[in-house]
Amino acid sequence: MDLDALRNEADLVEVRADILGEVDPSWLRCRFGGRLVYCLRSRDRGGRFEGPSDVRRARLLAAAERYDVVDLEADHDLVPELLTRIPAHRRRVSWHGSAVEPGTFHRRFGRMAAAGAALYLLTTAVSRAEQALAPLRFLHDLGRPDVTAFGTGAAGVWSRLLAPWLGAPVVFGGLGGEDPEVPTVAQLVGDYGFPRLRPLDTVNGIVGRSVLGSKSPRAHNAGYRALGIPAVYLPFQVEDFGGFWDEVAESGLAALGIPMRAATVVSPHKEAALATAGTASPAARGCGAANSLVRRGRSWRADTSNSPAISRALAGVDEPVSGRRAAVIGCGGAGRAAALALAGCGAEPVLVNRDRRRGRSVAEMLGLEFVPLDEFRADGYSLLVHATPMTDRAPFLPSELPDDAVVVDMVYAPADTAVSSEARERGLAVVDGWDVLLADAGCQFHLMTGRHIPTEQTRALLQAGRTPRGGDVRSH
Repeated sequence: MDLDALRNEADLVEVRADILGEVDPSWLRCRFGGRLVYCLRSRDRGGRFEGPSDVRRARLLAAAERYDVVDLEADHDLVPELLTRIPAHRRRVSWHGSAVEPGTFHRRFGRMAAAGAALYLLTTAVSRAEQALAPLRFLHDLGRPDVTAFGTGAAGVWSRLLAPWLGAPVVFGGLGGEDPEVPTVAQLVGDYGFPRLRPLDTVNGIVGRSVLGSKSPRAHNAGYRALGIPAVYLPFQVEDFGGFWDEVAESGLAALGIPMRAATVVSPHKEAALATAGTASPAARGCGAANSLVRRGRSWRADTSNSPAISRALAGVDEPVSGRRAAVIGCGGAGRAAALALAGCGAEPVLVNRDRRRGRSVAEMLGLEFVPLDEFRADGYSLLVHATPMTDRAPFLPSELPDDAVVVDMVYAPADTAVSSEARERGLAVVDGWDVLLADAGCQFHLMTGRHIPTEQTRALLQAGRTPRGGDVRSH
């Protein structure tokens, strides 16, 4: 357990005794100067403790002798034996359940507050991002500085990050990063600027099916801090785009006083994003998908940053693009935008896809030639864009590429993907996913704010995310 990094970043360390067993707090105090919280979470409340009530109470009372704060579960522990021996200023009363209405939280909290405590914690398991509005509405209505509430699970991560701006005194972070649904302390500090709460009047974010590993919050929030923009950029893990957009983006956040004004939209919601918008840029209409939605008055404007990002990333390559025969592998929103960008740069793109029916349909829409992936040979192309999620192997044979080929890999990963690695081994010019990510973040930032992101600072922050192979992988 590495606590050294927490000395200047955290005020509380919670020991989950139901997971770790009994930890000697004197050992912890030698390594951490803040307060220690003891938690023995019951299995029916999302923890691992199973045992008779007398054993549970004995462990809680023993912990009260050595810890600064003891967590008491509202459904199990608000009994005279514990309340008379653990004073209110050393209690945290918690409830963990499933609730979708703010009224449920108010009723639960009324019973919890009657017992008295220094801190209160209420969490609800959510499967949809819009369900996490309930604890935030509760916080907004309650207006107390001693209550933390948020939704748990991947769909609720955004609510735990936003809760402090609505009065929650605590934001929880992990140490090792084993649980992707709990941000690490390093992420809380580096990506979101905690423990400082900057002024906030806008929520922006990235919306998609798998966004918790995205580096976009790091880039955008760093830009907001550097330029003094009162906004926060959050990850919204969303399966049903329509439900999220109607309940959260259009109305829910505005009801909290912090409306959403812009969003990055990633797989598989780019087509839905275009359909949602009142107006769209020619680039978004041209590729039939949008990865940016920006509020313009009472409606939303759809755009795509992929096309200008590809153009900007290619500008850093010494090799000319115009006149090259180019292959774009993958026909999702990113692949479509890349094909349009290449055509705009004077290249001659063809679209390559595994699914023949979908690939042919998209190619016809874009007015491009189509080649099925199982018939594709790379030797006829001197510019290749990889726009599929594959990382561990290349969906084509890089060995077939000519010696003057340029390879653009739109996937960013902690280490080189198979496409980037094999192309570098050939000595080819490579624009990797991190180059594209930096260019894309700059384009997105300008679309959302009208200002330019500090490029070198952003590059350094994003490059810090390049760790040994085995971490999260995301495509644009």
